Amino acid sequence: MYPSPKMSAYDRAATMFSPDGRLYQVEYASKIVSQGTLGLGLVYDKGVIFGADKKTASRLLIPESIEKLFVIDDHIAAVSSGLVGDARRLVEIAREKSQENMMHYEEPIHVETLVKEVSGIKQAFTQYGGMRPFGVSFIIGGVDESGKRLFETEPSGALAEYKAIAIGAGRNEAMELFEKEYKDAMSYEEGIALMLKAIKRVLPEHEKIDASRLDFGYIDLRMKYNQIPKEEMKIHLNNFSKK
Repeated sequence: MYPSPKMSAYDRAATMFSPDGRLYQVEYASKIVSQGTLGLGLVYDKGVIFGADKKTASRLLIPESIEKLFVIDDHIAAVSSGLVGDARRLVEIAREKSQENMMHYEEPIHVETLVKEVSGIKQAFTQYGGMRPFGVSFIIGGVDESGKRLFETEPSGALAEYKAIAIGAGRNEAMELFEKEYKDAMSYEEGIALMLKAIKRVLPEHEKIDASRLDFGYIDLRMKYNQIPKEEMKIHLNNFSKK
């Protein structure tokens, strides 16, 4: 997307509104997010499931070296889409905030509180000169005293809570599927199957889902993050392919 002469004067700083009320630098940051690989989050009957497609551009690339799914605390995790460097920086800040909360109050930070902290930092980078917006969106979720929580944060600093959410390339197609097929109190197996179906839907026809490109994890009612092993993902993929 190239700026027209009319808008070119307004896309040089994140702090400058155009006459039609747009912040072009923030929109460009959102464009980067839409080009990232698909990230998913879903609330099931006993917790929250996270999933990410780690598409590799080369067979020489080691999939495990690509970061999409981050553990913030025992009871909170995040999936990113967009600039991985930006994601790592914000995750580092989120981890510090979580540890500070434990040190000061001797209790785990609430998911919503942490999400608002991250969103506040993102928003600040759209408001002051000399800074650019973070080119990353997050799905942040977990389990705390208030229950199972799942949020999306955008480059603008906006946030919203969902039962199921997708970010990155193919977001619209995945959300259409979630709108049709998500149901409350889904089981663990049903949740993973729906997320695999969403990934399958947005993949080009010539590409196949492989466990090596998937990164899945979940947080259950014990408020503990669990990485889903590749061997278990192969079983879920095998069951999914039979349907």
